[in-house]
Amino acid sequence: MGISKVFRVTVKAKETVAAILPVQEHWLQLSNLDLLLPPLDVGVFFCYKKQSATANPLLSFAAMVRTLKAALEQVLVTYYPFAGEIVVNSLGESELLCNDRGVDFIEAYADVELAELNLYDPNESVEAKLMPKKKKGVLCVQATELKCGGVVVACTFDHRVADAYSTNMFLVAWAETARSKPLSRLPSFRRSFLAPRRPGSYDPAIGNLYLPMSSIPPPSSALTECVNRIYYITAEDIALLQSSAGKGRTKLEAFTAYLWRLLAKSFDQKEKKCRMGVVIDGRSRLAASTNESMENYFGNVLSIPYGTSDLKVLLECELSDVADDVHAWVSAAATGEHFLGLIDWVESRRPEALVASIYCEVEGSGPACLVSSGRGFPVREVEFGWGKPVFGSYHFPWGSSAAGYVMPMPSPRENGDWVVYVHAMRSVVELIEEEKPVVFQPLTAEYYLAPAEDNTMHGHCY
Repeated sequence: MGISKVFRVTVKAKETVAAILPVQEHWLQLSNLDLLLPPLDVGVFFCYKKQSATANPLLSFAAMVRTLKAALEQVLVTYYPFAGEIVVNSLGESELLCNDRGVDFIEAYADVELAELNLYDPNESVEAKLMPKKKKGVLCVQATELKCGGVVVACTFDHRVADAYSTNMFLVAWAETARSKPLSRLPSFRRSFLAPRRPGSYDPAIGNLYLPMSSIPPPSSALTECVNRIYYITAEDIALLQSSAGKGRTKLEAFTAYLWRLLAKSFDQKEKKCRMGVVIDGRSRLAASTNESMENYFGNVLSIPYGTSDLKVLLECELSDVADDVHAWVSAAATGEHFLGLIDWVESRRPEALVASIYCEVEGSGPACLVSSGRGFPVREVEFGWGKPVFGSYHFPWGSSAAGYVMPMPSPRENGDWVVYVHAMRSVVELIEEEKPVVFQPLTAEYYLAPAEDNTMHGHCY
């Protein structure tokens, strides 16, 4: 599983970084799709190797921090929602106050080398050490110097304000600003894109995907232990999986079907049902329906359809049959009309707080897991001026013991491999590591520190 080392992190300084230009205080209404998100914080981090003295002899950690802060001051002028605060209005709904309170910025030192970080187990290496805990505001940042001279830059943001797509835009813009490059993309905060229709119209089946918070029973007293893991899957295994899933099935559909069967296999047969969900981004779907480009829209444009099946059926079916089922309920939600209907449905229930059904432990619903595609994660583009990251990942132990969370992302090796973040029950993780022929290989420093052209890491550990 690679080297594991217990290490300490010492906080050296804390500061709040605000936009370099004054921002007129104003309210930015959260869209109906933002309102579907409960208060959840999401983490993302990037690892950088120490640059050689010949490459840049003056690039000290202090200089890197100055660069990060200066670029953050500038980019917050454009991405001002990240410098604001979430407040609750008189109706009990969340709103975004754009007041330039700023971003809490932490400088730290960890007595560990990059090659010694056990990123396979983020609970040990990332959580509460390299990943900052957001206490106020919308975004916080931690830059950690490692003993070897490497650096980890980590961010925690409020999911109610931004989804991964929006955060990816911000991260690339921050890095471009640090390198004195013009922004390749300017964000749009035009909430009218997601305005409800008059009169509204929606499929009643949407009520199966989301529930009022008030109808959710309290979690059972016997909380299930969940663990976090980071794996990589080779491009060869991904291609094999897609081929096994049948003609016309995408890699993500095949992967989801494979996980659904693993989830079913990991539970006692006393559990009658098993749920699997997928996060769908609606930007391109809405654009096709409304003829409005949403490529640069900043906010949440997500829906979470899911399927339910008997455990016995999942275990007896061929992978291709399960993939057909996944394709059916994903396709039903991957339309502009679905998202327009979802917006209208939320409007009809405001100001009632709502939540995705798959997130909740509902009687008789059985075990569940959610797949969120991070394959657009721009890991190699988050370059601040001291080299491309050798590794990057989202970190989202999302607080639900009722459902697991899995996010495949592109490997920084840029060779078609996937890096996969997993937050799931221990029984599921144990099965993931045992199941063949697809191999979830534990992430090691040998993998992400090896030269990109080195293909020796592609051997299967059967």
